Amino acid sequence: MTNYPTMPVDGRAKKHIVILGTGGTIAGTGEPGRTTGYTAGTLELQTLIDGVPGLTGLARLTGEQLINADSDNITARDWLTLVGRINALTHDDVDGFVVTHGTDTLEETAFFLHLAAKTHKPVVMVGAMRPYTATSADGPMNLYQAVALARSDAAKDHGVMVVFSDGIYSARDVTKVNTFKTDAFSGRDIGCLGYMRDDTPYFFHKSLQPHTLSTPFDVTGLDALPSVGIAYFHIDADPAVLDFMFAHYDGVVLAGAGDGLASSLWSDRAARLIAETGKPFVRSARIANGMVNFQTNGAISAGNLNPQKARVLLQLALTVTRDHQKIGQYFATY
Repeated sequence: MTNYPTMPVDGRAKKHIVILGTGGTIAGTGEPGRTTGYTAGTLELQTLIDGVPGLTGLARLTGEQLINADSDNITARDWLTLVGRINALTHDDVDGFVVTHGTDTLEETAFFLHLAAKTHKPVVMVGAMRPYTATSADGPMNLYQAVALARSDAAKDHGVMVVFSDGIYSARDVTKVNTFKTDAFSGRDIGCLGYMRDDTPYFFHKSLQPHTLSTPFDVTGLDALPSVGIAYFHIDADPAVLDFMFAHYDGVVLAGAGDGLASSLWSDRAARLIAETGKPFVRSARIANGMVNFQTNGAISAGNLNPQKARVLLQLALTVTRDHQKIGQYFATY
């Protein structure tokens, strides 16, 4: 664990914030000035800290470089390492956590931590859409605001949050909605929790679903998670995809059309495979907003969780039970 020198700006005692680095665009470098053609996860956490004016004045900072990778290469093993460090460090001397992460899979890691981290202290995830070497890189401001949020008493008991482009989002609801703009994340039709203005958070909403200490998902001692695949439905989609999925995964999530729907061929095949294998099948939707509000032919409703987040919840649910009714209750709760 690296200690970063605190730069006092007033007489108040500084909160202790732990920054855990995992790489991503925020730590990426490329041709000076350009936003494309860079390599993610090349800079160490020390460089990111040093590159943000005033950051060490916000809090007493310590940091650890857990991994340094493009977030498309993040694995479940990395998740278990990350949540293990948070759970191990959530003692009286630590007031909050910041996790730097690539944006492509940030929402998945955030939701995993939201369900599995055992702390009431703020956990704030942050990334960037432009590499460190780009003109007007967005990472420094995002990181500054993430530390400012993590030190705030108002941020307690919100579970895991994402700070991006002045917005504060719940890990449950946030999703990436743009491939290159700096305002790349949204809470969809649920909205954001609030806003950051410089170093001050303004909260207007709170997520009602249980999280962190209020979930049954304890991954302590695990070195792997159950395997869950996502089957994407489209016109003329071959139902043999489902045969493969049920044969190779512990559970399957449907990225369905409309209200989590698929063709009669797919629906009939899924019902037969559920009955034959006993494996859970969760209906989600490829639509950005709304919810899947029905269960049919043995399928479980994902509610308003998108397919990638439904996959995360199903993975964690399978660490506790294989009972479809109980898994359905988890989806209705979390």
